[in-house]
Amino acid sequence: MRLYLIDGTYELFRSYFGAPKRRTTDGREAGAVHGIVASTLRLLAEDGVTHVAAAFDSVIESFRNEIYPFYKTGAGTPEDLMEQFPLAERAMRACGVTVWPMYEYETDDALATAALRWVDDVEQVVVMSPDKDMAQLYGHPGIVGYNVRTRRFMDAEGVEAKFGVPPESIPDYLALVGDAADGFPGLKGWGAKSASTVLAKYKHIDNIPLEASLWNVPVRGAETLVASLRANVGDALLFRYLAKLRRDVPLPDSLSDLQWKGAPRDTFEALCDELSFGTLRDRPSRWVG
Repeated sequence: MRLYLIDGTYELFRSYFGAPKRRTTDGREAGAVHGIVASTLRLLAEDGVTHVAAAFDSVIESFRNEIYPFYKTGAGTPEDLMEQFPLAERAMRACGVTVWPMYEYETDDALATAALRWVDDVEQVVVMSPDKDMAQLYGHPGIVGYNVRTRRFMDAEGVEAKFGVPPESIPDYLALVGDAADGFPGLKGWGAKSASTVLAKYKHIDNIPLEASLWNVPVRGAETLVASLRANVGDALLFRYLAKLRRDVPLPDSLSDLQWKGAPRDTFEALCDELSFGTLRDRPSRWVG
């Protein structure tokens, strides 16, 4: 038995920018919702997909914005995409999928909490997200990532091949190089190559000597890098905290609650009629109720 965890926020964005626009009879834009429903139903039709849940950033800002005011916000997100978030959550429930709306925490926190809570109870947890933050989970042999767009899995070996550091060092790596998607810049002078080389040796920021003469790594510009770290170590630790996924999100469900029993027919068909999703009306592979 595998547990599939869907990054609903990513999937909605992916559908918005990759699927055709589609308006309902009352004029609402629902193309992204159509896309995420279609992709979810394809997943649910696959053999062995029995336990599924999805999380959404019901509001873009989280507790991290209180800690670091420059953390990502919804600024620049198209209005007709933002308006589809509550509709997408309702549509996923109409598919029979457990949905976790996030307000204080982020989608990634919910997926991390779920993955670690139930990994020992299933054969494998598949985190359906390409988000580099999620790579910190893949040190556990029972958790893998899956990129729907590229159809590729990622495990601990894949993390090291891509980033040059083990999964446990991903928050430290992001703290040093920055994460533009989340709104923190990293430290001046530190790039992907220098960060991966140093962290491959020392694993965590706390272990990096603050004197270049003590470094035992083949990296250029060690004096400059050390000076930057010494002057900004507080920022580095703050950015690492922002990059670390929370593992204590209060999810209300048990593993058995995540079992997909089918789409509730009346609810799903009513949603399709409301949103003019006629081509999806008969798509669910199983019905309940």
